[in-house]
Amino acid sequence: MTSYISQSDDEGDRTSDGFSDNDVDEHTTPSAASSRVAASQPTFSANTALDAYFLHASKVSRTSSNVFSQIIPPLSADEYASSIALSPYPSACPDFSASLASLHRRHFGRFIVELEEGFNLIFYGFGSKRNVLNEFATQSCRKRGHVVVVNGFQPSLTIKDVLLSIEKVPGLASLPLASNSADGQLRRISDFFSVSNRPLYLFIHNFDAPVFRSSKARACLSPLISNFHIHIVASIDHINAPLLWSSSDTLTRKQPSTKGGGRGHAWLWHDLTTLSSYDTELSFADRSSLRGATPSSMAARLQSAPTGDGGVNGAAMTETAAQHILASVTQKAQKLFAMVGNHQLDAMEEAGDASATQSEELAIAYDRVFNMARDNFIATNDTALRSLLGEFRDHGLVVITGASTLGGSELLWIPLRKERLARLLEWLKNH
Repeated sequence: MTSYISQSDDEGDRTSDGFSDNDVDEHTTPSAASSRVAASQPTFSANTALDAYFLHASKVSRTSSNVFSQIIPPLSADEYASSIALSPYPSACPDFSASLASLHRRHFGRFIVELEEGFNLIFYGFGSKRNVLNEFATQSCRKRGHVVVVNGFQPSLTIKDVLLSIEKVPGLASLPLASNSADGQLRRISDFFSVSNRPLYLFIHNFDAPVFRSSKARACLSPLISNFHIHIVASIDHINAPLLWSSSDTLTRKQPSTKGGGRGHAWLWHDLTTLSSYDTELSFADRSSLRGATPSSMAARLQSAPTGDGGVNGAAMTETAAQHILASVTQKAQKLFAMVGNHQLDAMEEAGDASATQSEELAIAYDRVFNMARDNFIATNDTALRSLLGEFRDHGLVVITGASTLGGSELLWIPLRKERLARLLEWLKNH
């Protein structure tokens, strides 16, 4: 791997091996003489490509701790929607999208007839179908029955939320509830619409969302889909979405006498290409992560960590959601939030970074929060303090990590931007 080049010598009276007779003492043994010759012989080393490879591979590769999402956190759904609305750049082909939307509106009457004949409608095609389907719901379906719209693209959506939205139909809650489980809710919904004069039009945007892909979710919604008096209007975007249902479920017609016990989904497929951008659907995506709009974008990062203890629901925390949470808690809890928020706001001012929201440098240690709460007569013991923090932690308004790398204590911070946190504290002060 290493080549040695001897220095040639044509000077003086050197011998053939490159040294004079006086260089070797006559009393020196042959082995010592040869080693002395080798040591005094000038050499040059040249690293080969193989040497360079092993030298490079011997170094430890370390991942940088400068995470982009901590330096510039993603926009919330409200901020993303506001930025899109104020954007001076139009969509790629607004005229063509408007023409397609106008063409689809002409088929609203046909869609109504198909629904009344016992079919369910599922729409596919490139582009957001949300606006067209919402127009269909408000212009055509609302006159004929009850309308419930479900936004499946929201990461925090659950099957329980879908059932609760349906139970808001006037008169449905008056029926007795056999049990508080999902089966009891499904039974009451099916019984109500089986005798109701006004059917239910259930619109589900992004029916191929992760919340609807599990076998448990499909089994839960199957009684609603197969009910003759409940009409499903859904949209899909995933190319493998048809694999969610078997061929028998897809092709079997609904039975007019069924109360939801059948398995006939009776899907009719319609191309609803609009070429419109997915602005609303993508507003809930985590643009700093390759996982995209997976449930609980920030919560997944916290809960997957060994020390993570923060409980955050799927959607990103917004200013409006924070106001609703603060309005529903006690005055002591509001004082505690204001105390933590003011401390974090001061840390942001000192750091001079208006965007960082998840850095441990901006967090406050739990021990310090406890001392401040005790001094201000907010909580006198650990149990009372954790009880006050529990509501904020469960809703994601306050994030708690297991331990700090410096002091070993739990850390608390509020996952809001500097300007939004300042407005929220000002709102809390005035209320």
